[in-house]
Amino acid sequence: MEHSRDVHADNYGVYGVWKIWRVLVRQGIDSGREHTACLMRSAGLTGKGKGGAPLTTRKPKGPDLRPDLVNREFKACGPHR
Repeated sequence: MEHSRDVHADNYGVYGVWKIWRVLVRQGIDSGREHTACLMRSAGLTGKGKGGAPLTTRKPKGPDLRPDLVNREFKACGPHR
């Protein structure tokens, strides 16, 4: 479990089961992939997910309290003017 934590921390916490298992095999630590997954689950380690759609704009939860510094007054004197 300590080796899995070290590999996970060395790779910015983005490695999942498959990559951690491959690194452990390269380091000569004989462990099965499912056993590595079980150890990671018990240690609370997860890899970075593939992600979904990016969140670009978030609606404000409250009213807009910013002051109007340029004194904007957008009033048309009639339709289409």
